[in-house]
Parts: sequence; C-alpha cells; structure tokens
Amino acid sequence: MRFFLSLSSHTHTSPFLKMDSQFGPRSLMWFRKGLRIHDNPALEYAAKDSSFVYPVFVIDPHYMEPDPNAFSLGSARAGLNRIQFLLESLSDLDGNLRNIGSRLLVLKGEPGEVLVQCLKEWNVKKLCFEYDTDPYYQALDARIKKYASTTGIEIFCPVSHTLFSPEDVIRKNGGRPPTTYQSFLKLAGQPSWASCPLSSGISWLPPIGDVEDTKISNVPTIEELGYVDHGEEEFSPFKGGETEALKRLSECMSDEEWVANFEKPKGNPSAYLKPSTTVLSPYLKFGCLSSRYFYQCLKEVHKKVKHHTSPPVSLLGQLLWRDFFYTVAFGTPNFDRMRDNRICKQIPWTDDSELLAAWRDGRTGYPWIDAIMVQLRKWGWMHHLARHCVACFLTRGDLFVNWERGRDVFERLLVDSDWSINNGNWLWLSCSSFFYEYNRIYSPISFGKKYDPNGDFIRHFLPVLKDMPKEYIYEPWTAPHSIQIKAKCLIGKDYPKPVVQHDSASKECKRKLAEAYALNKKLSGLVSEEDLRNLRRKLEEDQNEGIQDRRRKRKLIG
Repeated sequence: MRFFLSLSSHTHTSPFLKMDSQFGPRSLMWFRKGLRIHDNPALEYAAKDSSFVYPVFVIDPHYMEPDPNAFSLGSARAGLNRIQFLLESLSDLDGNLRNIGSRLLVLKGEPGEVLVQCLKEWNVKKLCFEYDTDPYYQALDARIKKYASTTGIEIFCPVSHTLFSPEDVIRKNGGRPPTTYQSFLKLAGQPSWASCPLSSGISWLPPIGDVEDTKISNVPTIEELGYVDHGEEEFSPFKGGETEALKRLSECMSDEEWVANFEKPKGNPSAYLKPSTTVLSPYLKFGCLSSRYFYQCLKEVHKKVKHHTSPPVSLLGQLLWRDFFYTVAFGTPNFDRMRDNRICKQIPWTDDSELLAAWRDGRTGYPWIDAIMVQLRKWGWMHHLARHCVACFLTRGDLFVNWERGRDVFERLLVDSDWSINNGNWLWLSCSSFFYEYNRIYSPISFGKKYDPNGDFIRHFLPVLKDMPKEYIYEPWTAPHSIQIKAKCLIGKDYPKPVVQHDSASKECKRKLAEAYALNKKLSGLVSEEDLRNLRRKLEEDQNEGIQDRRRKRKLIG
C-alpha cells in the first residue's frame, strides 16, 4: 500500500560541481517548512530542466540562538525541544538529499538578506519554495518576490503544506474566511489533487553549482548553537525528520481498525508511555510529513474498512480542522490577539504575572494541571485533551488570565507549535471565538481522575507526589498531616497549596464571562478599551463586595 513509502539509500559522487553548464537555469530550493523529499512540488520544479539546484536552509539567529532572558532553555522564539526537533529534521533532510546526489546548504543570518545575496552571487534564475500563510513568512516572501520581479528571477511557490489553498477557499466565500467548520467543509469540497497519486519523491537532483565565497555550514548541533549548559535536561522523546515521520505513519496505518475507529473526543490524556494519538503533529508542523499524503493514506484505509468514523471526529476530520484554522487565520486580521480581531469576544482578562508563572511552571497546587505543564516543558508535547484542561484552567475555568499569555507559553514550548492552530485553539478554549459554552469547564480534579484514578501520570511528572496515596493524589491538600509526612510531601512546603479554590474561582469566572458576553452583545462586538476598563472595574467591585458579604456571614455564624 502507498503508506509504506520509504526513502531508499544510494551512493553518489560529490554534489558540488565547479563547471558551468550550457543547459537549463540555476535553481534555488529554499527550505523553510516542507522538510521532506516526498510530495514536494517546489523541489520537483526546482529540479526540472535545471543545470544546478541549490537546496538552502537559512538559520535565523533570532530563532535558534540562546536567549539567557527567556523563562526556559531556548532562543527568543522557541524552546530547546523545538530547536532540537528542527535540527534533527534538517539532518535527516540533508541525509535524504545526499541519497539523491545533493546536500543541504546551511547558511546563517537574516533569511531575507541571506537569500538575496545567494540569488545574486550564484546567478539563480529560478527560486522555488513552499507557500506559507504565517504572517512572518507572508512579509518575508513579499520582500523576496519584489526583489525577484525586478531581476527577472522566476518564482514557483506552490501550496503543499495544507490540503487546500486558503486563498481559494476565502475567494469562494466572497473574500471572507468561513468561521465554522461545517461552512469550511462545504466551501472547500474535495481537494483537486485527491484522486491523483502524489509523488513519492525524486530519485536524483541536479548537482550544486559553484557557491563562490558563500560560507556554507553543515547542520549544527545543539552545542554548536551555544546550548552548552543544558545538563541533564530531559528532551522530547519524539525525534524529528522525514524518515521518522514516515515510519510513524506506517505504524499508525498498519492498525487499520484503530485508524477507522479513531474518535477525537476520546483517547486517554494521561497515557504517556504509549500516547493514545498519532503524535504526527510535529511532523506536519515542520512539513516532514505531507498532510496531502497523510490524507490519501487515510482515504485508502477508509476504502478497505467498511465502518469508520467521519469528520469532525475522525483522523481525516483532524486534518480538515487543521486546514480550517489555517484558512480562518489567514483571512482574519489580528487573528493572534483580542484587540481589533473581528471574530474575538472582548473580555476583561487579567494579566496576573504571578498566576501565569505558577501555571507555566507547574506550581498551581493542582497536580493534574501541574503534571501536564511539566510534561509540556520536558517533552514539548501533551495530549490534546491535556491541552484543553490547562488552557481552560488558565483562562475561563479558574485563573481568568488573558489567553494571549497562555498562547505565548505554548508557542514557545510546544514542538508542534503552529501559528494558525495554536491561536485558533486558544481562541476556542477561552470561549473567545468558535466555541461559546463557557459554563462547560474541565475540572482540574475530576477530569484526570476519570482516566487515571491511581495518578500514575502525576507520579511520573511530579515525583514529589509519588508516594501520596491515590485517595489524595488529585487533592493532596486534603490529606491529613500524618499522611503528608508519610508520603514525604508537606503541602505548602514540598508542594504548593492551590493558588485558587476551584469551586469559587470557576463560579467567579462564569460570572465575569456572562457580563462580558452581555456587553459584547449590547455593543454588537464594538467594545472599546474604555468599555473594557469600566467592566473590569465593575467586576472587581462586585467581587470585593461578594468577599465582604461572605466574611460578614461567617462572622454572624461564628
């Protein structure tokens, strides 16, 4: 079956050639995402009728080099797990390019400046790269295209990171992105390429021409980037690269019953030894795995298995959710923030730095929440339901902290952090857009207990609680002092007390959201900064008055 695609190994001579050729232009293949050989139309077009092909990746120091001021090991933009995953993916890509007679040319600097310099010095006439909807790449690509148009360089920039072209879907909808999953499916229809076999890759690339005086590097190691003090830091168990992506895909697809019966709301968020999902999201994020190839593999399984789940809950449905978020993000200005975002509810969130830090660092006093956040920091990944729990807890469930702050933490620490999907999920889980049933929350106590009553997940990621009896593992502050002593974990000393009381905090969050929703409705969503300040002041006054009332009642009872 097609999903057993693999990358074969061949021996070739050196990829560099000094001689020039009378046939075909010089092409530059600019890798950003799309770090693969299979189903890579930009790479195939770069190779077509070209005398030389320069496969290039530019290391942006801002993205890769250590930032001593960041809250975790990593650069200004990314945690160490994602940097490591990217380096592994680049090393794998380099090996796969060498198998077809080439190699990856690694350069360093501001990508736009480096690329223009290469186009000039190497006399490139054809520039190929995969289309990217992220605002950063939209701005960068506009600069490069402007330079190319003034110098006669041909640009080939195909859509292959997603199943559909977001621009096409938005055009069908009269220039506005669909804001519901069902309307997206109706507009998108079937992918135009779905019935055609996708390329499994090319068997040979034209050689690399003279690189003049350009400084070319090999793929660096973590240490070579400056991360010399990571010590015993636990890295993600998920290795980067196309080879690993295809291996994981093959293993998933071999269990056809599991694939056919996959249902998103189900699955065990506490399963860590063998996660209950595909864990293909990091490979899709970096383009080590083609989403289009994944789609066709799933379609083949569905043909063979008579009864299977359907979108939105099926695996196929998850790929379509991915495209939905890409499309709505691409067509919505300021999608990554609350202000001036036309699809986002205006809510007077707090920016409590102490609560944010407690959540981020796994110090909320709620073991289920803290264990998930420790898993995120150590592995750069957690189950989708675990993501739901901690996002709900930070925002509308308990702490009422601005979703943008949580988004920033996920953006840094997740290996599979994806601009469109990360922002879309935070908008959804904070009930700021897409989903508005703010009375439905994830309990930081009972939800995890349902899947893991013994607390094995907590014991693994929070070893300070490893000896706590299961009766108290989700609420250790309720354990008698003698039990805490026996478990060698005193609450308030060895493990923190809860930062809030869940029952009262969740009620307060619901009250604030009800007021915010009412204001948004009254003003038709046109809520100003002053309106939010006034509402925030009113909510604080109401909350203080409620606290005083409760104190008076306790005093009377006493």
